[in-house]
Amino acid sequence: MLRCQITLRGGAETFFIALFVRMSNILLPSLIKILCVLLARFISSYVIWKSAMASRAGPRAAGTDGSDFKHREKVASHYQMSASLKSEIKKLTVVHFFIWILVAAQVAVSHLNLVSHDLVAMPYQWEYPYLLSLLPSFIGALALPKNNISYLVISMISAGLFSVAPLIFGAMEMFPLAQQLYRHGKVYRFIFGFSAVSVMYLLMVIAIQVHAWQIYYSKKLLDAWFNSTQEKKKK
Repeated sequence: MLRCQITLRGGAETFFIALFVRMSNILLPSLIKILCVLLARFISSYVIWKSAMASRAGPRAAGTDGSDFKHREKVASHYQMSASLKSEIKKLTVVHFFIWILVAAQVAVSHLNLVSHDLVAMPYQWEYPYLLSLLPSFIGALALPKNNISYLVISMISAGLFSVAPLIFGAMEMFPLAQQLYRHGKVYRFIFGFSAVSVMYLLMVIAIQVHAWQIYYSKKLLDAWFNSTQEKKKK
């Protein structure tokens, strides 16, 4: 019975590793290209916003007679979209915090020798720079209350550097180990009886989705803030 359970567990891990290896071969080049495009757009939007703020001039209306109803409706929709996007970003930040806690716990437990390395393996190299991924989320949280575009842009760029980049590096770092597990069934590190590469790849799949949605919603929020600024300028 025990041998059967071990065989089933190994078969399941081998299946998921094989699936992730194939997905990595297909998605990693596209992911890097998408990240570069997003960073370029973020910087472009920030530069345009700065130019618009610098060139803001002209008289403003002291009041309104109701003829600007469509304008006010459009501004209200921007505020609604902004509130919705902020809510989504906050939820993703909470999920990211739990992922960060798991990675930090493994690093701390391993280096402090709280348990045997046979029970909790030493962390992979990508986990150390990933600990800095908490910084972009913190800066993003500071940007939300006062609609600080500068902080939001810094948060998105640093998310690419400290969140997404370590995950891409980690996928490449663990790829040879995943191949060995898939082809030969060899496992060198364990986390509570499961192969460490399987556990960390699963965590990585969740983390990359969280950060991708964080960057996506932040870009949408940046556009909403920029459009709101442009509407105020026209008014």
